[in-house]
Amino acid sequence: MTRLFNEPAAFADEMIEGFVASHGRWVRRVSGGVARSTRSTPDTVALVIGGGSGHYPAFGGLVGQGLAHGAAMGNLFASPSAQQIYNVAKAADNGGGVLLGYGNYAGDVLHFTQAQEKLRTEGVDCRSIAVTDDISSAPLAERHKRRGIAGDLTVFKVAAAASEAGYTMNDVVQIAERANHRTRSFGVAFTGCTLPGAEQPLFTVPEGRMAVGMGIHGEPGIGETAIPTADQLAELMVTKLLAEIPEGVDTNKRSRVVPILNGLGSVKYEELFVVYRRVAQLLADAGLEAVDPQVGELVTSFDMAGTSLTLFWLDEELEQLWLAPADAPAFRRGAITAQALASDDGELADVERTIPAATAESRAAAVRVLAALSAAKDVVDANADELGRIDAIAGDGDHGIGMERGVRAAVEAAADAVVRGAGAATTLHFAGDAWADKAGGTSGALWGLALRAVGDALGDANAPDGGAVATGVADAAAAIMNFGKAKVGDKTLVDVLVPFRDALEAGVQDGRSLTDAWGTAVVAAQQAAEATANLLPLMGRARPHAGKSLGTPDAGAVSMALIVRAIHETFL
Repeated sequence: MTRLFNEPAAFADEMIEGFVASHGRWVRRVSGGVARSTRSTPDTVALVIGGGSGHYPAFGGLVGQGLAHGAAMGNLFASPSAQQIYNVAKAADNGGGVLLGYGNYAGDVLHFTQAQEKLRTEGVDCRSIAVTDDISSAPLAERHKRRGIAGDLTVFKVAAAASEAGYTMNDVVQIAERANHRTRSFGVAFTGCTLPGAEQPLFTVPEGRMAVGMGIHGEPGIGETAIPTADQLAELMVTKLLAEIPEGVDTNKRSRVVPILNGLGSVKYEELFVVYRRVAQLLADAGLEAVDPQVGELVTSFDMAGTSLTLFWLDEELEQLWLAPADAPAFRRGAITAQALASDDGELADVERTIPAATAESRAAAVRVLAALSAAKDVVDANADELGRIDAIAGDGDHGIGMERGVRAAVEAAADAVVRGAGAATTLHFAGDAWADKAGGTSGALWGLALRAVGDALGDANAPDGGAVATGVADAAAAIMNFGKAKVGDKTLVDVLVPFRDALEAGVQDGRSLTDAWGTAVVAAQQAAEATANLLPLMGRARPHAGKSLGTPDAGAVSMALIVRAIHETFL
């Protein structure tokens, strides 16, 4: 379990602070994560990687000369926000464009895509590579749906070396895609990991059993088997990976592969060496030549007891780039000439946002908005542990902490806006942006969109009525479904939001007061949240473990139902 922490919701921020304080030779703190502390060659491609915290050395430990130029570091097991990614990219940009690298998870795809679009509107040549190495997470025919695990390292290392060698953006993207195509991983776990402050691990494995095909965010495996011997485990992993040789690999000659045996947190190095002994034998028996084997902790999952094996199938160019020198906190090889320290010119300073003019009626409505957000904060704080427990059934267990961070930031931003005389729209815009930025993850992005949509409907000029509020909720539902692509029946918060929207609109159209219409909609929301227990998840990290979630409601649906009920109480 995770024993050393202060406030669980502050863990990621405090971890980054300590990491930078202890690794200033390589990294400097920037808003949203870290960037190289040394100068980079002008007009070269900057590689900015990122994802949730809890996986060290990924992602901050891979920032340094010969490797990434920056890392956007999100909350525990949650993607960084689009604003965090944008900030790190701006700090790392060398003038040759920015390549964003991340594991293929729904929240990361949403946020990195948002950041990419924002950078492009500013004239930055920005591209993306989503790593898809985990063979357990989707069949070969749907390889684009696979998640990224320890194979992140091969793709990031090759792309970074290509940048250092002066490749153009097009060529860096092409070589990164080739590395991703030639990387395959398979993992197992003996115990789940425990997030800071949690009393139970995200999942458990029966005594004497092993979870097969687990994910690095605490997602349970897709199956179980008896714990094998070290040799039997090596045989299982090698057999699984050799059953899927990447297209384009010439099997008629002795292929060269980089084997990466990755510890997930609690399996000791000595145990890994015993397993790798047999891995090396099996690869040789298969006629493969192991190049530069890596054995150790490279992409972890807090204290999870487990391991994964990655095979990176080389060609001449990929091998040259993989073996190129690098100097990062957690990955060093070869001789590299130290560069001068960078200035802080690239770090974005916080700029106080202006407050548009608002009428007295809208400023009064802003006070009610703050009260509603405060009620949401109280109910999330009271239920954070349970939300995390529900989320851990088939997901990564971060929903409670993410919601806490998001709603707390929203209340703080809204309070500042109200003090400065903001109207309802501006208050909701500030709150939505803060929620998305601080929470990260898919839910952070969606709640940020929702608050902004409601704000747009209310405006800063008029006293909001039931019609405006109902329009705002409808616009929020449309924005969320358009952005996240979920629909009713996918077992997400949409399963609550849509019936809530419909009941609220019907009540307002019938001439009922906002209080009465909202109250009726709350009942519909509660019933819909409970009904998600009977659904199979079709979106997000829970999708590969759909059967495990039957009988348990969706965490996002439950939190939305709790929040709309808490808001209703502020109307009374």
